Amino acid sequence: MSTVITRLAPGLAGSRPRERRGRVAEAARCAITLTVAGAAGAAAIVVAYRRAEFGDSGQFGWFWAGMLLFTLSAGYWALRRGTSARLRLAVLIGYGAFTYLPKLLRHPSGPLYHDEYAHWGQSHDILVDGRLFELNPIVRVIGDYPGLHACVASLAALTGLSIWQSALFVLTTAHVLLTLGVAVLAGQLRPDPRIAAAAAIGYSLNSSFLFFDTQFGYESLSLPIMVWALVATLRALRATTVPARLGWSALTLLLAAATTATHHLTALWLTGIVGLLALVCTIHSIPARELITPARAAWALTSGTALIVAAWLAVVAPRTGDYLDPYLGRALNQFSGLAGGEEGGRELFSKSVLPWWEQSAAYVAPVVALIAMVAAVGLWWRLRYTDEPVARAGTTAMLLVGALYFPATALILTPAGAEGARRSWAFSYLGLAIAAAPVVVALLDRVRRLQPRLSTAGRTAAGAGLAGICALLLVGNNAAGMNPSYRFPGPPVYGSDTRAATPEVLAAAHWLLDTQGHGIRLVADRYSGLILGSYGEQRPTTGSESFPAYDLYRAAPGQPIAPALLAQLRDWRFEFLVVDRRMAEQVPDINIYFETNEPLRHDGVPAFDRAQLTKFDTMPWLIKLYDGPHLAIYRFDFGSLGQPVHEGTR
Repeated sequence: MSTVITRLAPGLAGSRPRERRGRVAEAARCAITLTVAGAAGAAAIVVAYRRAEFGDSGQFGWFWAGMLLFTLSAGYWALRRGTSARLRLAVLIGYGAFTYLPKLLRHPSGPLYHDEYAHWGQSHDILVDGRLFELNPIVRVIGDYPGLHACVASLAALTGLSIWQSALFVLTTAHVLLTLGVAVLAGQLRPDPRIAAAAAIGYSLNSSFLFFDTQFGYESLSLPIMVWALVATLRALRATTVPARLGWSALTLLLAAATTATHHLTALWLTGIVGLLALVCTIHSIPARELITPARAAWALTSGTALIVAAWLAVVAPRTGDYLDPYLGRALNQFSGLAGGEEGGRELFSKSVLPWWEQSAAYVAPVVALIAMVAAVGLWWRLRYTDEPVARAGTTAMLLVGALYFPATALILTPAGAEGARRSWAFSYLGLAIAAAPVVVALLDRVRRLQPRLSTAGRTAAGAGLAGICALLLVGNNAAGMNPSYRFPGPPVYGSDTRAATPEVLAAAHWLLDTQGHGIRLVADRYSGLILGSYGEQRPTTGSESFPAYDLYRAAPGQPIAPALLAQLRDWRFEFLVVDRRMAEQVPDINIYFETNEPLRHDGVPAFDRAQLTKFDTMPWLIKLYDGPHLAIYRFDFGSLGQPVHEGTR
């Protein structure tokens, strides 16, 4: 494997050691160091999770102590000038595996995050029924992108592993390949092994790397495919013979098709980045005529990728546009309202339990990123006449991609744009990390040259400063990107996706499956719907603008339900209504009851009162079948519509 990757990326190749004995000793020291750091780091993460689970303090400090212990150790060996090519490759593989541990240790036994329930259920259905492109009850578009689900279900069918075990294997492998892919991509632009390693570690500092892009979600597989597609693109542009260019172009389009079949946003970003590379190559070809052929190849790959994506969206996944449009539209409206002095923004870290130093790091991290970007632009400008033409064009494209990080960060100030901003960072940070990696190595070399003139304290301060910047970015980006309930376990909290699987809801899901069967259409809130739609194998609906199912809950006792809504429920063959009475007692942890566009109050006061949620006991067209401490399940009896309301409960 090392031979293949070294051939693909000159940036991973290092100088050959002069003596075999020295190479073995170096590998032994590295293995001992990283083994001890990895074991201690993993133990510290476990301690952090245990403290959070039992309500003790200190989980943030323990977690970051464990993460930084291994990250800084791996960074030292990866960026060390004397590290051999194979050892650097081994370090990056180990680093990719270790950075999957936080998500794995967070909840190793099954789905935990909102989208994981949807992807787990979709993969389970493919394994059981063998049918692709089925509509998903939790996230309605993921059925149109079966790449991840088909891969996991196929592995489960071939090996006998469970869906979750198969997913862990696929996702861990993908995470390691993402780490290596970033290094290989950077190595295509700057043939320095330490720059490649710095890019990989720098990319791992983004807010999505530890938790979001390790979850059982289509981004976790599509991102590595996209990065390797960009590697193949650069190889196609660099090819000196027609067969070589055709071969790499075919691989690029094959990976583009795999990306498109796996995730919509990643496919759009891939198309945009390849198109940006084509545009930059065209502009650079004016003074550098040797770029004319690479520019033509880049435009051909852009056209091919765009055609694949457009055909998929038009033929296979026409619902994707309607699914994505409201998020961006509402974010832009809210952002323009902020610019005009209107309300509609969000207060960062409102009621957050994050320690002050995490919150401070979150504010400082974009400033550090901006400084790194300015330095990267300065270095690019200084080397613009000495770089190899394709490398110069690729570096320019990466700078432009990295620059998108900053306007996306501004969207975090809007409620609708915050989610999109977080998801964009996994892509824009790729350009930022690759563009800034040469700056990091240049700083290390400068410190090395100054070592004879520096005191021991000065050398220590320089090393501590670079390590501190790495720690600040890692802590700050994750603090800004993931809330504590996603990162740490704890007692059940109403309105948290990660803590929705309470014993009561799980018991209700299993009861409904055992007594009524699977595939039943029902109306539920967001959190009950997650469990009923995955473990319960049902088809929950939480409502939308065109199907305001939440109006059932909003109606006051004695107030008639809109005839149009009742007609939708009857015509679409809904069978059950699920009511979580906690909606009248608590405010959801993530401030959503049903869906992001719901017309409900979100001012710190429950959006419902108890009378609204118990009125169903007196309605003749609802029959209560299940009643728990908080959860009630009713069967629709549309034949009884129009009968008088009962005065007592049934």
